[in-house]
Amino acid sequence: MNEHRPEESLKIENIVASAKVTDSLDLNSLASQLKDAEYNKKRFPGVVLRMKDPKIAALIFGSGKVVLTGAKSIDNLSQGLQILGDRLRALDIDIIENLTYKVQNIVTSADLGVPINLNKIAVGFNLDKIEYEPEQFPGLVYRLDDPKVVVLLFGSGKLIITGGKQPEDAKRAVQRILSELSSLGLI
Repeated sequence: MNEHRPEESLKIENIVASAKVTDSLDLNSLASQLKDAEYNKKRFPGVVLRMKDPKIAALIFGSGKVVLTGAKSIDNLSQGLQILGDRLRALDIDIIENLTYKVQNIVTSADLGVPINLNKIAVGFNLDKIEYEPEQFPGLVYRLDDPKVVVLLFGSGKLIITGGKQPEDAKRAVQRILSELSSLGLI
């Protein structure tokens, strides 16, 4: 029998991280010199640089702060920040030598492998921690304290875990949900 293990279905969909690369940047100059950069001050207050490998978007602000989004792994994130630093240094911009980032959010998907009854879960779980309004949104929103993440549960058994700061947070969240669902006899 091939038993489905939800922890093994975990897949990072997006990592958002922030970094400070320098004290200030001239965005007009940057946008005109950086290949693939977009800058439209009316639409967004930063330069958007889309990298292809790894596929990451860097949102670059005049304050010297950067938000990286779209990374599918911590390695991709590190690689993307390194590439960004190198590209800015190539324009003779004084960029911090050892760039570091702070993960703001990791979005992960998972699959329990079985359909679940959201109405029964809504009744069984701690009501202070859930939101379930099927007319508004087809998923049940479950806020965990440890790890501090929000899990969207869908009737199909699919989950989206958001708010994690490290990849292990999603695994712990899935383990906790499995344990709560099984103690309530719901899976």
